[in-house]
Amino acid sequence: MSIIIGNWKMYKTRHQAVEFIKALLPLIQNCPNEVWLSVPFTSLQVCVEEAKGKGVKIGAQNMNEASEGAFTGEIAGQMLKEGGAEFVLLGHSERRKIFHETDEMIAAKVGKALEVGITPVLCVGETEEEREGGEEKEVLQRQIFQGFQKAPKDAYVILAYEPVWAIGTGKMATPKLAAEAHVFCRKILTSHFGKNGKSIPILYGGSVKPDTIQALLKENDINGALVGGASLDPKSFAAIANAR
Repeated sequence: MSIIIGNWKMYKTRHQAVEFIKALLPLIQNCPNEVWLSVPFTSLQVCVEEAKGKGVKIGAQNMNEASEGAFTGEIAGQMLKEGGAEFVLLGHSERRKIFHETDEMIAAKVGKALEVGITPVLCVGETEEEREGGEEKEVLQRQIFQGFQKAPKDAYVILAYEPVWAIGTGKMATPKLAAEAHVFCRKILTSHFGKNGKSIPILYGGSVKPDTIQALLKENDINGALVGGASLDPKSFAAIANAR
C-alpha cells in the first residue's frame, strides 16, 4: 500500500474544500492506497470534520517550530494537533526558496511536530543547477541528515523526494531517475535511523499525473507520491490515488 498526499498549496476556500472531499470520497471507496490531503490552515477543521471516519487523513502544509510566542501570522504544532491535523509538510522547496527556510529551521519543526504527535513529511530535492553540477547527492544527504537530526531513531517520519526542477513545471523525473534518487535516499535514511530507516516511506513529488503514477509506483523504494496541481481536481487526484 502506497501513500498518496495531495498538496493544495494556497488554493481552495473552506466551501471549495468541503465540496472537493464530497466529490472525492465516492471515487476512492475501494482505493488500494492511503489517501492524505495537505490543506490550507483555514480549511483544516472543516476538512477534518468532512473526512472523519472515511479513510482520508488531513494535514497541514507548514508550522512554526515554537510552542507559542510573539510570532505574528504563525501557527504552532499544538494548534494543528488540536485542529485535527495528523501530519504536516515541512521543508517544501517553496518554503526553502521563497521564505528562506534553512535546514536548521526545518529540523526544529520536525522535532516539534514529533513532540506534539504529528507525523512530519520532510521534503527534500535538488535544483536543476545542482543536478547539472553533479551536486544532487550532496544536497540530498545534507537535507536529510540535517532535517532529521532532532528525530529519534524509532520515530515515524516520511520523506518526500521532490526535484525542484520538476515542481509545477510540467517536467518529471523519469521513473528510472526517480528510483535512483530514492535508492540513494534509502541509504541515507538507513545510515541515520538504522533498521527503522528501511521502512520509512519515501514519496516522489514533482508534476505527478494520472498517466505517470503507475510507472513510478512500480519502481523500488517509491512508496507513494506527493501531488501538487493534479490534486486540485477530485477526478484527477482519485485516478492517482487508485493507481496500483
